[in-house]
Amino acid sequence: MIEKNVVVRNEEGLHTRPANQFVKLVKQFASEVVIAKNGAEAPGKSLLKIMKLGVVQGDTVVLRCEGSDEQHAMEALEEILS
Repeated sequence: MIEKNVVVRNEEGLHTRPANQFVKLVKQFASEVVIAKNGAEAPGKSLLKIMKLGVVQGDTVVLRCEGSDEQHAMEALEEILS
């Protein structure tokens, strides 16, 4: 398992369009992904739960990836949030 704090630099944070792109990217990997903000967590494949986190530009989120391709998943997800 890999866990990393990531600062969201995307202007829109994780609102509808960027959150949808995030979910689509997560679904390309075999690893389980969880995103967390202020103690609240959401599965990486759940658009609604991710949007409920209310992630905006400048927020720090915790990304956790666990699985056979966790390193590649983490790198790709970090990039989409930056």
